[in-house]
Amino acid sequence: MISPARLPARRIAALLTGTVVLALLATGCGGGTDAGSTAGEVTSITALDYYTDASEHAQWSERLTACGKSAGVTVEHTSVPGASLIPKVLQQASSRTLPDLLMLDNPDLQQIAQTGALAPLDQYGVDTSGFAKGILSAGTYRGKVYGLAPSVGTIALFYNKDMLSEAGVAVPRTWDELKAAAAKLTRPGRYGMAVDANATFEGTWQFLPFLWSNGGDEKRLDTPQAAQALQLWVDLVKSGSMSKSVLNWTQADLHDQFVAGKTAMMLNGPWRISALNETKNLHWGVAPIPVRRTGQTLVTPLGGEVWTVPKTASKARQEKAAQVLACLNDPTHMLALAKQNFTVPSRTAVAAQYAEQVPSMAAFVKSVEEARDRTGELGVKWPKAATGIYTAIQSALTGQQTPEEALKHAQQIATGS
Repeated sequence: MISPARLPARRIAALLTGTVVLALLATGCGGGTDAGSTAGEVTSITALDYYTDASEHAQWSERLTACGKSAGVTVEHTSVPGASLIPKVLQQASSRTLPDLLMLDNPDLQQIAQTGALAPLDQYGVDTSGFAKGILSAGTYRGKVYGLAPSVGTIALFYNKDMLSEAGVAVPRTWDELKAAAAKLTRPGRYGMAVDANATFEGTWQFLPFLWSNGGDEKRLDTPQAAQALQLWVDLVKSGSMSKSVLNWTQADLHDQFVAGKTAMMLNGPWRISALNETKNLHWGVAPIPVRRTGQTLVTPLGGEVWTVPKTASKARQEKAAQVLACLNDPTHMLALAKQNFTVPSRTAVAAQYAEQVPSMAAFVKSVEEARDRTGELGVKWPKAATGIYTAIQSALTGQQTPEEALKHAQQIATGS
């Protein structure tokens, strides 16, 4: 699975311009070609995603083959690089050659759905019950569900158990506890805390738990609640508890710093667990991200991919694609995919079962219960707000502006004013 760690940083230009291009296509992408099917029985369908990694592609091919078999079809599985997926989908929508089954990063769904290129899943009786609220919202456009994710991801606080024990530090639950713990854990050659604050959607992704949990909102960025969240990150850098290099670090860099013992705590996702488990003599734990004060509800961003059924000229192929999609999202496949990829099953009952079986995922399962999709408030306008947020982070952490000034500018970017 391509982790949500890499999703926000990808295709920034495409995300910012895609709405304009899609609007031009909106009148002409509703009826694709038959993609090789004949008037007789449908025996094969096509599927497109961005799982180009050899092992990921093989895993998904195996899953698609199994679900295709249950639907009575062969699934011809193709993967393209992540940065190429949306441009390819735009081209296919224009030429009416969309695949029968299409995977999308969840923030992209609304942009594609607004063109009329996707079929609502209720047309095919796909079961959408039991999904966490945020997960279902991520696949919804104007009240209709167009995509479902078998499993999802979010972020949490990873910590080095040995370092915390040696320093006599408890796992922080609030922002004040986080600052105090980070300060005690900092020493020459090691920082107490690390986040990804780089100038991409990945930096925005990591900031969202602090913004949202404190009552901030992307619809209005220049609020006291948002400024408090940004001030926390500024304080961690100013105090020396967090490296100024976080302005350039990716989530992969955070992982490397953590494994090397150069940071005692970091924000990251469950896609790191496999590599952490393979690191000798590293005793780590994971906990929910701290909130400003006790009693606040932690709200984290929802990452992951949704599977959709594009509209084509063949209703029969669409029906088969919907059957495969439903199969991918049944409890058995959902649980298997989660275990395979260290992700969280999208149905809450399956997720609860998973947390018992894989304790290292319990914090992520808990966080997903209240997780939000990034496009839920602004829809296709989300990329502008995301750009404003990471721009504000950069300005505040470098001392160019106060958090209040930086977020006022972020609001101007978000609204285009």
